[in-house]
Amino acid sequence: MSNQTNKLVGVLMGGWSQEREISLKSGHAVLKALENVGQRCVGIDVTPAIGEQLRQHPIDVAFIALHGRYGEDGVMQSLLEIHQIPYTGSSVLSSALAMDKFLSKELIRAQGLTTPEYWFFNAEIHNLDDFVEKFSGDFPLMVKPAREGSSYGIFKVESPHDLKITMRESLQFDSKILLERWIKGREVTVSVLAGEALPVVEIMTQRDFYDYEAKYTPGNTDFQCPADLEPATAQELQKSAQKIYQHLGCEGLARVDFILTESGEAYFLEVNTIPGMTELSLAPRAARA
Repeated sequence: MSNQTNKLVGVLMGGWSQEREISLKSGHAVLKALENVGQRCVGIDVTPAIGEQLRQHPIDVAFIALHGRYGEDGVMQSLLEIHQIPYTGSSVLSSALAMDKFLSKELIRAQGLTTPEYWFFNAEIHNLDDFVEKFSGDFPLMVKPAREGSSYGIFKVESPHDLKITMRESLQFDSKILLERWIKGREVTVSVLAGEALPVVEIMTQRDFYDYEAKYTPGNTDFQCPADLEPATAQELQKSAQKIYQHLGCEGLARVDFILTESGEAYFLEVNTIPGMTELSLAPRAARA
């Protein structure tokens, strides 16, 4: 332990993605936890001049507490590898795959796991008017930026009339959009730490779905951990989360989100390779349980 505490851990937080404020909260929580166990550490509020920041702070290892673009998508991981600085979490490739909701669903579906029916829109190759006119999916559905987190730019669409409007709003966050069939059920999540599944957390919100307000506004959402599930159902969810974690090549801590239907079928939604560490976050809640 003494050798480990002598290493200087740099907690990378902030950044310049849509999730900057949440990342700062996560980073400060991580710093406090490291300090409490006597670990040498320094907080680094990441800017586009991160190369210079790393020269100013000669850290031995990086704890990545960055959420969203440029932190969770493989970009920061690539930079740290160039600087030969070990870092927490998943590799460059795994981070990029998990961040892209379309690519991760393609890979998971190929492994025979269940995910809601989905469609893909790329503004660089598709025409929005033509796409909406020819769209034949069932409503309601979810419209999501393919490479964004914290429910930014996510909308539930009830009718064809609203589809173009919500897609335009979602395109403000990403040029790639995922449309996903709405599945009615319980929102559950399983955190996986170094391959080991933690207890299932159920998310119970008064809002239509677990959106930004539900995630980060105290009182909007209740959580139950371990979730009130039959032991066999909880074990199946944990096994599925472990498989997804392995198929995407995740490392360290990751969180896998599902919808669980009344009939007990679990639908994979997405993977978060750098889960939040705030007082309302799900992975710390599961670890405490």
